[in-house]
Amino acid sequence: MRACMLAYTFYESDNRVRRYAQALVKRGDQVDAIALRRPGQKQYETVEGVHVYRLQKRERTEKGPFTYLARLLIFLLRSAWALTLQHLRKPYDVIHVHSVPDFEVFATLIPRIMGARIILDIHDIVPELYASKFSISKSSIVFRLLVIVERISIKYSNHVIIANHLWYERLVQRSAGREHCSTMLNYPDPAVFCRRARPARTRDEFIMFYPGTLTWHQGVDLVLGAMDRLRNQAPNLKFIVFGDGSESLRALAKEYGLEDRVVIREERPVAEVAEAMADADLGIEPKRKRSFANEAFSTKILEFMAMGVPVLASDTHVHQMYFKEGAVAYFESENIEDLASKILELMQDSAKRDALRARGTTLLQKYNWSDKKTEYLGLVDQLVKDARVARCGDRISPSS
Repeated sequence: MRACMLAYTFYESDNRVRRYAQALVKRGDQVDAIALRRPGQKQYETVEGVHVYRLQKRERTEKGPFTYLARLLIFLLRSAWALTLQHLRKPYDVIHVHSVPDFEVFATLIPRIMGARIILDIHDIVPELYASKFSISKSSIVFRLLVIVERISIKYSNHVIIANHLWYERLVQRSAGREHCSTMLNYPDPAVFCRRARPARTRDEFIMFYPGTLTWHQGVDLVLGAMDRLRNQAPNLKFIVFGDGSESLRALAKEYGLEDRVVIREERPVAEVAEAMADADLGIEPKRKRSFANEAFSTKILEFMAMGVPVLASDTHVHQMYFKEGAVAYFESENIEDLASKILELMQDSAKRDALRARGTTLLQKYNWSDKKTEYLGLVDQLVKDARVARCGDRISPSS
């Protein structure tokens, strides 16, 4: 079988896209990936058996909605051309399109007409994400237009995967039928995120770690505010951040005088993130719950658990839906004083960190990729089977 992952993202650092591609490759399927390119990267490269085509550079510098939209549209056109050429050379059976944006699914038009099956994977629901990113009202024309695009994109697709159960319920109410959709959380890859020996330390440090995007709704700036309050109480506290869009965070660290305690690095490949995560004493997930992030499931929490790292998270709706108190320690979202207090408490209480670690390990038995991988491969096989049956029916019907 031939499959393609199509995503407006960096392949090597997107766990969700890589995990699906690797699942197919490991059972013997041929897999391409069409994605974005960082400065200095090759336009084509084979990564662990996946043929990665990097079509377009991206810098996270969108200052307004039109710049953001323009870059998405350019990628849509480029990916449609590349996908069509690849399909004409050697047809794909399945094309798995990862949203954001939803309308990227229309890059598959020619392959779809020629019989390829299309999966739309909604990582984030676009209308709410766009409204949060650019402060647009949900009653605005733009928001309503985005809902229409969402509905058309879903109807165009053969199957839709939705990133969490909150969004599943919303989407089946406004845009899709239940029979057309399934829910798959962003599970950590156990081949990458697993317990390992911690590196030896030369200094007495307590290390907090955050990997991921650094947009406002992720709330990473709040952690720096908490560290400023703990300056004297926790002089050995260190915060390591891996993520793109770090200019404002660096400026804030300088403003607080925390340059020696905060290490900010650009987003790295998943394997490097896991290596750094292994050295953490505490994983932190500080989303702002009055924003889009209140409903955005965080795979970082599961990754920390898989690495044996206790987690402190904001009390967002989606966090509390999936992770009960005791598996994760919570602080009141956007309350810097409470965040600082909870950080200090966990620094001083190793028994509580051990309890969080143990309960997190137990919870992973429920949320694991091994079971969902079988479901995903079954979905792909069923779509391909249905397409072949339909083609056979088309050939037989004229003479029947």
